[in-house]
Amino acid sequence: MELLSYQALVVTLAAAVSAGTPLLFAALGETLTERSGILNLGVGGMMIMGAVAGYMVAFHSGSPWLGVLVAMVAGGTLALLHAFVSITLRASQIVSGLALTILGLGLSSFLGKPLIGRPLPAKFDTVPIPLLADLPVVGPALFRQDSLVYLSYVLVIAAWVFLYRTKPGLHLLAVGENPAAADAMGANVFGIRYVYTVLGGMLAGLGGAYLSLAYSPVWIEEMTAGRGWIALALVIFSMWNPARVLLGAYLFGAVEALVFRIQALGSSASPFFLYMLPYLFTIAVLLATSGRVLRQRLGGPAALGVPYHRESR
Repeated sequence: MELLSYQALVVTLAAAVSAGTPLLFAALGETLTERSGILNLGVGGMMIMGAVAGYMVAFHSGSPWLGVLVAMVAGGTLALLHAFVSITLRASQIVSGLALTILGLGLSSFLGKPLIGRPLPAKFDTVPIPLLADLPVVGPALFRQDSLVYLSYVLVIAAWVFLYRTKPGLHLLAVGENPAAADAMGANVFGIRYVYTVLGGMLAGLGGAYLSLAYSPVWIEEMTAGRGWIALALVIFSMWNPARVLLGAYLFGAVEALVFRIQALGSSASPFFLYMLPYLFTIAVLLATSGRVLRQRLGGPAALGVPYHRESR
């Protein structure tokens, strides 16, 4: 059996899109947050809280869309806490983010215990788009997906247009590059940072909801499995560009899909080694781009992670 025959290629690409979608939501949200100058290392905690909150609400209400809404609220609430600590109190953004990751993991385990092993009554099913779904290769891969995948396409386009073609988007970029200059020009630096930190958390919660309501509709403790860290690396890998975030997310999704494909073919390669590959790449990206000068050359916001003191203008 060939590793990538035509049928296998189509299945693998479709799986890559599905596996990459939670990363896409989380990384897109973090891109907007970091563009405002705020570093949020709590993405993983917001994803797992979105996953458990969405699953809990969908389980009891029978409505996956209501679950998605609550998941976004859960992620946004944690992000609001991070915004308060980082923007208002001017505390360490790194410490705050790490604390929220630990909080999210612990709280989700506590809340999700009654849900373990209980099947979800309603989940997001595949909705083929007429005509487009019949296109060769790209049709089954891109247009025979669930509603949340289609939503991710729209969000990527909207984020790119917003950042580079609208006045509020340019204000966001200015705040991330030089908050003092943006403030002098009349931009509300604190308000903008609050808004996009919370929005980033909401999208991270949406990514978690996709995991528990569509990708793997069952509750498992720590089901995000480090995807929050991968999303953070994706932001750097994509050079803070929403369009590149999409490509990077699907690249990581393809690695995960190929792992399953290789295992299905009975390969002798250790599955533990194969599952390590995305995380090894994540570490390599973070190490290679950890320097401030290199980060700025890649297009990173100049004021990323730096608290803004209005009095010091």
